[in-house]
Amino acid sequence: MSDAVYIVGSGAYLPGRPIPAAESEAILGDLPDAPAPIRRWLHRSAPVMRELLDIEFFHYAMDPVTREFTDDNVTMSVKAAQQALDAAGMDAEDIDLICYGSAHQDQMPTASVRIQEALGVDVCDELSIHANCTSAYKALYLAHQLLRAGQNRRALVLSSNVSSSELRAEYYNQPLVDKESLFLRWFLSDGAGALVLSANGQQPTGLVIDTTYIESIGGSRAPLMYNERPALWLSPKEEWDQGRHHLKQRFRNALSSGVFQEGGQSVFARGFERMLDSGGIDPATIALMQINLPTKHIVESVIDELAALGIERSAIYSKLAELGYSGPPMVFICLDRILREESLAPGARVASFVTEVSKFMQAGYVLRQL
Repeated sequence: MSDAVYIVGSGAYLPGRPIPAAESEAILGDLPDAPAPIRRWLHRSAPVMRELLDIEFFHYAMDPVTREFTDDNVTMSVKAAQQALDAAGMDAEDIDLICYGSAHQDQMPTASVRIQEALGVDVCDELSIHANCTSAYKALYLAHQLLRAGQNRRALVLSSNVSSSELRAEYYNQPLVDKESLFLRWFLSDGAGALVLSANGQQPTGLVIDTTYIESIGGSRAPLMYNERPALWLSPKEEWDQGRHHLKQRFRNALSSGVFQEGGQSVFARGFERMLDSGGIDPATIALMQINLPTKHIVESVIDELAALGIERSAIYSKLAELGYSGPPMVFICLDRILREESLAPGARVASFVTEVSKFMQAGYVLRQL
């Protein structure tokens, strides 16, 4: 086993200009053929949702005039990867492992090999993971474990998400839309993030990975984010006619409700504790706790629980208000901001944890400043 795995470079890419929250619905497009009660609900709820969600700006990989896409998951990943490689002082050919995570994928060949081709890497190991908001963490987890085991030496870890492609008006069979399929329009954004990992002692950022963590507690919990595609291919017409492609989220929930509880705590807090225990991490050493949750009242509940574990409110780090919430890649986008803007004392730790609600998968990491 290698003694340590270092983060040696990071990058982020946010497409287009920052879109103020009040303009996001206009950019995504009106829904004139949606049922009248749904249209009234959208109009009535918009100001309330803008108050509840901690997001002031959005980024969309879409031209607001022509409505054509300006980027996709591969091109955004490559742009973030180039930044990370530059920060690491490496060329793409130095990479021997690509781990890519995204919310879900339908393409063949998969995104990781398309990114490999676009970067000009002839031969490398590669993995594509699709597991909603845990996918970026799982890409980091796999790269960390493979480098520790000596299987690989230098890894490019990426995540990207063109949320707007599933949120713009043209995507919907509008007469079939419901509240659950439109709720996501209020907080999802586009973006990509990338990290370069090394097991050869190179450490320009000074950050070493203490632990990476994954688990699923969704065995008996119903999904809260989903589409209605079955586990086989339908004809595109059948899928459209039935609206099975609509991405939905049940949103009438809170951390205090039963599905979010475990042993008197939220599932987030219990999972976070398990991660710390598995890595032997003292919470008092966590200088920055990265939270990528877009809803203010849920963030406040999480902050209260973290305070009970010994993590000060001043340690909470979130940039969603200005960067938007792009789902899986948000963890790398915010970490890139930390690496470029924050100063950490030796021994200080950066942590992040996520509970995703499609089937209650959880994941996290802890990094340490040398």
